[in-house]
Amino acid sequence: MIEIMDTTLRDGEQTSGVSFAAHEKLGIAQVLLNEMKVDRIEVASARVSEGEFEAVRRVARWAERTGNLERLEVLGFVDGDVSVKWIESAGCRVINLLCKGSYKHVTAQLHKTPEEHIADIRTVIHEAQKRNMKVNLYLEDWSNGIQASPEYVFQMMDALKDEPVEHFMLPDTLGILNPSNTYIYCKQMIERYPEVRFDFHAHNDYDLAVGNVFSAIQAGIRGVHTTVNGLGERAGNAPLSSVLAVIKDQLKENTRLREEKINHVSRMVETYSGIRIPTNKPIIGEHVFTQCAGVHADGDSKSNLYYNDLLPERFGRVREYALGKTSGKANIRKNLEALGIDLDESSMRKVTERIIELGDKKEMVTQEDLPYIISDVLHHDNLAEEQKIRILNYSLSLAQGLRPVATLKIEIDGEAYEESASGDGQYDAFVRALRKIYSDLGRPFPMLTNYTVSIPPGGRTDAFVQTVISWNYAGVNFKTRGLDADQTEAAIKATVKMLNKIEK
Repeated sequence: MIEIMDTTLRDGEQTSGVSFAAHEKLGIAQVLLNEMKVDRIEVASARVSEGEFEAVRRVARWAERTGNLERLEVLGFVDGDVSVKWIESAGCRVINLLCKGSYKHVTAQLHKTPEEHIADIRTVIHEAQKRNMKVNLYLEDWSNGIQASPEYVFQMMDALKDEPVEHFMLPDTLGILNPSNTYIYCKQMIERYPEVRFDFHAHNDYDLAVGNVFSAIQAGIRGVHTTVNGLGERAGNAPLSSVLAVIKDQLKENTRLREEKINHVSRMVETYSGIRIPTNKPIIGEHVFTQCAGVHADGDSKSNLYYNDLLPERFGRVREYALGKTSGKANIRKNLEALGIDLDESSMRKVTERIIELGDKKEMVTQEDLPYIISDVLHHDNLAEEQKIRILNYSLSLAQGLRPVATLKIEIDGEAYEESASGDGQYDAFVRALRKIYSDLGRPFPMLTNYTVSIPPGGRTDAFVQTVISWNYAGVNFKTRGLDADQTEAAIKATVKMLNKIEK
């Protein structure tokens, strides 16, 4: 069983610009411990601020009521009894003691000998013991220490391995390791100290944090540290979502984690932190369970040819099939099935062509757009087959303090006509220019009686716009509709459909 210690509320909060309010810390802690079933969480650093103290007290009170207090940990420092008292006053019972794991750190930063530092560490451990607190020990900068000064690391371990320390934690503080040497150094620690419980703490400076966690576990490490969404200083830490999938699928190891809850906690932390999840982030990115290519959707319908073990349902998500210029009928049919819509082959072909056309204008056509597209295509496809009137070109201008102007060139029965006009809006200017052409030709022009605009639900700024225009022509009321990413262009399409309709 691999143990997970999540440090989103401490190390993750060191992300530039991230500071969780007390109620946010409590909410994240509750989800991580109660829903995700993370083994332990690190909730803060001691001595940071009065606000941090109150936030930790709030989390600790909840944890004590619910039997989770032993699962809360707070980073403390080698400062006599100062950190220990701070953590005790906040209501917590576990200190993660930050010690120096490299000779360079102990001499250049603390200006002490290894023996002096070891004595100071023992003082803090004994202060914690007096208060019945548990101690874990971080060997800060261990990755540099084990490479440049292994004799110092072993001196520290030899001196402290028999002290009442629950976990010795091995941080790659500056993110300098790779999977190869992570394995070598972790194996070295385990073989030299087989009775010690080691954790591995990865940073992602070379984008190798998850790979390094993989190697650490392969070497025999049984505890690893993560953050939700990979938050953390500089390039961040090993993301909880990727680590849980790698442990289960690649290493065939078990954890207590409920992976179906990861999407919930990731979105929660995204909201509270203000740090957006990249759309292609494994497991939790918006698009990672979206098939774009039509051939993939077709393969999914034929024995799941494009599935792997990362099924979206495992992580509280569903597979989606994007609609756009790379879509085929299989993608569209998958979305239609989800909406309960059945189309014949001819209609499918027309809808597919329209989606490909629209896909050139925006990043992605969504499932919510689909009914609008079907309506646009199938309600008016008969007009498209015999268009006597076509817009050849048009130009719309809008300038502050000036009336909008439209210039258009239109083809009627094979003849081209051009006209310009100004109006109260761009579409109004377009219609006025069109009326001029029809007036010069002695042709009647319908009266516009109503104009409505709607978008698919969801409030997206890149949504398609459906414009429905009501007309009266020779005493007959009828409607035409247009669909486009631009509202004015949608209205122009509805107008051209109207002109061809009255021609018939």
